[in-house]
Amino acid sequence: MRDITLSRRQFLKGTGALIVSFSVARPVGKVLAQSNRLPSGELDPTALDSWLAIGQDGSVTVFTSKVDLGTGVETALAQIVAEELDIPFKRIKMEVGDTTKTIDQASTVGSRTIERGGPQLRQAAAAARQALLKLASERLGASVEQLTVTDGVVSAIGNSSNKVSYGQLIGGKRFNVTVTATGTGWDMKVAPEIKAKDPKDYKIVGTSVPRVELPPKLTGEFTYTQDFRVPGMLHGRVVRPPLVNSKPTNIDESSVKNIPGLIKVVQDGNFVGVVAKTEWAAIQAAKALKVTWSEPSTKMPANADALFAHIKDTKSFRDQVAVNKGNPDTALSQASKKYEATYRWPFQLHGALGPSCAVADVRKDRATVWTGTQGPFRTRGAVAQLLGLKEQQVRVIYVEGSGCYGRFSTDDAPEDAAVMSRAVGKPVRVQWMREDEHAWEPKGPAQLEMVRAGVDAQGKITAWDFMDRGFPWTEAQGMPLLASRQVGIKPTGQGNSNGTQGGGEIYAIENQKCVSALIPWVWPDPIPLRTSNLRAPGDLARSFASEGFMDEIASDLGVDPVQFRLRYLTNNKRATEALLAATKKAGWQERPSPAPAATGSKASGRGVALSNRAGTLCGAVAEVEVDKSSGNVTVKKITIAHDCGLIVNPDGLKNQIEGNVIQGASRALMEEVQFDASGVKNNDWSSYPIIAFPDVPDVDIVLINRPETPALGGGEPSIVPVAAAIGNAIFDAIGVRLREVPFTPERVLTALKAPPVASQRA
Repeated sequence: MRDITLSRRQFLKGTGALIVSFSVARPVGKVLAQSNRLPSGELDPTALDSWLAIGQDGSVTVFTSKVDLGTGVETALAQIVAEELDIPFKRIKMEVGDTTKTIDQASTVGSRTIERGGPQLRQAAAAARQALLKLASERLGASVEQLTVTDGVVSAIGNSSNKVSYGQLIGGKRFNVTVTATGTGWDMKVAPEIKAKDPKDYKIVGTSVPRVELPPKLTGEFTYTQDFRVPGMLHGRVVRPPLVNSKPTNIDESSVKNIPGLIKVVQDGNFVGVVAKTEWAAIQAAKALKVTWSEPSTKMPANADALFAHIKDTKSFRDQVAVNKGNPDTALSQASKKYEATYRWPFQLHGALGPSCAVADVRKDRATVWTGTQGPFRTRGAVAQLLGLKEQQVRVIYVEGSGCYGRFSTDDAPEDAAVMSRAVGKPVRVQWMREDEHAWEPKGPAQLEMVRAGVDAQGKITAWDFMDRGFPWTEAQGMPLLASRQVGIKPTGQGNSNGTQGGGEIYAIENQKCVSALIPWVWPDPIPLRTSNLRAPGDLARSFASEGFMDEIASDLGVDPVQFRLRYLTNNKRATEALLAATKKAGWQERPSPAPAATGSKASGRGVALSNRAGTLCGAVAEVEVDKSSGNVTVKKITIAHDCGLIVNPDGLKNQIEGNVIQGASRALMEEVQFDASGVKNNDWSSYPIIAFPDVPDVDIVLINRPETPALGGGEPSIVPVAAAIGNAIFDAIGVRLREVPFTPERVLTALKAPPVASQRA
């Protein structure tokens, strides 16, 4: 679908050369939609030629700013277009994430690509089909109503010899058709008045078309950002301070003068880097360069307790209300039983397998950047601001990175490369080292969840008050990235969201309030703990707390946790079906938690959780074994039911669910950023462990397909209930409640030795 002509295998074979180069193929040729420009220089979304083009061979090139982060959405989007045009899937070619060739459909975030980007491309394809049928009607002398399309060939009904192909109709030419386009980004509506195909007639959508990018990845022929090279390219490395908020006061360039291949030491404000002919020379120079750093004016919080105290006690600058109905305070005061608990969720890493990497080629009046960004247009704007260029003078071209999980919604490496490329006047490639990535990447934010509830004499929840407190995860909104900060660009905002879903609003409770409070930093520049989107941002912590709290109440009342949830889902058909599908598949046996005490050192338990992320419903059942002597938790199996409406590619969706569940288990069991006042301490994989292959649980998936419902997101929702289900299963096994992630052996042993801490408050 995409063609970058140097394979990784070829690159590895050519490593004896100092510089390896290759070109980016442009399959659209002369039918590129580059003349559909508005006065601003952007492509015109009302021009059909901005969305797709048809070649003489009948192939269709689709232009989209949505990118494939390894999730398979490129295949799914191609299926949607092929379906609407009635052409074989293999004829679709995708041009993704190039700011000169695509409309800005917003960043690839929030599980919105299929939900929002899919309809935009579907309707553009429907408009193209309508235009093609009109041309065919004129060519064949038959009305549009008398025509049918098979494999991109239009023929007259009842006279199959009277036919013409799409390529014959318009191949290599422009449509010159205007379509309706209102709104911007993922809220853009394209040709909404044109009737698209009825889902009951789908032949390609809903089938497991093999993902187009997997074969070259499996054979080593795929080109990741980390493999990317351009002619004349140099290599750069950023020199980081040893302490948070330190600034360079002196740079001894003589300390690196004898390193072969060194081109330049770059200083721009507080930015320090080196540029060399080879990557090894850049690594050596960055390590050897002697820099005198200032004493930091401010320090980070001393430890996690200090951090959570700040989160708890600091006044929020914005409260996001998901639900506010009835009067929870009054209902609590009148409740027969009152419950209250606090849950903690730590900072966590994205932990992409390949560290951040980008190539920038900056010239006097233009710049080109190749990177794995989730938002090519956002990155274009940031680089333009950094360089003092207009956005239309910067071209960003997407090249997939190795791993993402939200990391590249705040993509730092392009700015590093741009600063150094400007300094030397040549293309510069920057790849972070592993310690850079762990210490300096933007992280999934720490969150504090405080929950209160009350029940009446019949055991019905009459009050629910959920308060989520933490830092905004969209830190990139108004917050410059590392290089921009270091050269002196000031913040213009504090971030704008931490999400709102997952606080229990899925349940119908008469008096209910669910609020997310955004907390400002007291430290003026907390760079190592800056925040960003981490897969299903905010929702895991809220789900962990709300679903754990539901279990706590059910346990105290002696009610099976599934039956207890069903009491509050009477008007939520999809949520009920997701919950029941998961529990049925898992063979759930009705009884309250915890299970009867196990004899011996090992205890088994099961736990359930339910989630709703952006309309996608997931029910999850975790089965665990806890070694009471060592504190080790083994997740044996996770069963998950998944309802995201219409399923475009079942096998691709299963891939996403499996990855989500495994990553969710890793984040629940192992992952936590350790830090002190000087900075982040776990800067390698040994000090920040993630789940290993022997510890991966079995994953059993139930797909709930709803062709009558628009397709919703599949990239993140199934990670949301995992930690909660595991936490509930641990309680079921050993009868103690862990209210802080990760569930390390140390925490399990501490909980087993401590006196019981009940959530109930009389």
